[in-house]
Parts: sequence; C-alpha cells; structure tokens
Amino acid sequence: MKIRRLALLTAGCAALVLTSVSRSQSGMSMPMNEGDLKWSPAPPFLPAGAQLVVLDGDPGKAVRVTLRLKFPAGYQVPAHWHPTQEDVTVLSGSLHVGMGDKLDKSAGTLLKPGGFVALPEKMNHFIWTDDETVVQVHLQGPFEITYADPATDPRQSK
Repeated sequence: MKIRRLALLTAGCAALVLTSVSRSQSGMSMPMNEGDLKWSPAPPFLPAGAQLVVLDGDPGKAVRVTLRLKFPAGYQVPAHWHPTQEDVTVLSGSLHVGMGDKLDKSAGTLLKPGGFVALPEKMNHFIWTDDETVVQVHLQGPFEITYADPATDPRQSK
C-alpha cells in the first residue's frame, strides 16, 4: 500500500514538473495571452476531467505558484485540504465552495466571475460546478491535496 501510494505521488509530482513554467534570465515568467495557454490534464489527485495550466512557478517545488484549473460542467471535488493556503479567483463560469468534512451541496457559497476565496492551510473544503468554470489559483508549492475521506481520493481507484 505504501509503495503504491509513493508511486502515485511520484507520478503526480512528475506531471506537475512537466507543466512548470520557464522563466527568462530576468526572473520574470514569459508574458502570455489566453491563446498562448497550453492546457493539460490535471494531476491524478484531482478527479478526471479537470485541466491545468501553470502560469508561473513549479507546482512540484516549495515556491510561489500561479496556475489555472478548468473544470467541466457538473464537476466536483470531495472534501479535502492542502498543506498551504490557496487563493482562488473565478475567471469564468461559477464555482460553489463549501467548508466541512463531506461534500454538501446545501452548504456551499456560489462564486461568480471575479469572485474570490482564500482557503487556509489544512482546512477541509469542497467544490463543485454547474457549468464549465476556470479559476486562477495562487499558492505556495508544492501543490498537494489530502482527502478528508481517503475512499474519495481518485488515486485510490487506479
């Protein structure tokens, strides 16, 4: 079990490293417009269907990271927490965010484009969408997730 979990963690980190952004010699990330973004499947610690693009930083390292996630309509992530704070801004669509140990659609707050939430480290929260949604996330890496109920972790079904 420990070896399997280590293998899954290693695969997830490898996927994140492959999506990291290079910086110019000045230390600035390369300017980009929406059409320049190269979306990839999100790491296996998120349910299938999400896409990710890293705008700045390396999500596999302990550095400041800016990334975007694109969720399809009807997407949901069960209750989970992260080891560092996440600052989330809704760019398009809408995102429901709730706090607690179990996904509860009666307990969420709807965020529309421009909406923002700061999710403290190690606070259980959950999300779901009604329509395709894009969010921008700022965090201190590494980008990791721990599910409140290990049975809801999508890595367990692989």
